Amino acid sequence: MPINRLLRDGKINPADAERLDRALALTLRALELVDRNDPLCEIVAHKVIEIDGQGTHDPEQIAALAAKRLGPS
Repeated sequence: MPINRLLRDGKINPADAERLDRALALTLRALELVDRNDPLCEIVAHKVIEIDGQGTHDPEQIAALAAKRLGPS
């Protein structure tokens, strides 16, 4: 599931799309989600986009925050 389909009707700067896709991949790995077609991956993608929108733009930091917020307590 490419993350850019969830962003502004797919209209996003290619560099931003690449950065967010990297953050998504890192988050999925941290959460041990392998199948990108799993509906949970869309929830993760929305969380990645949310964190980026709040001002964190480093893929590793986004992934760490997303995994922490979505992972087991």
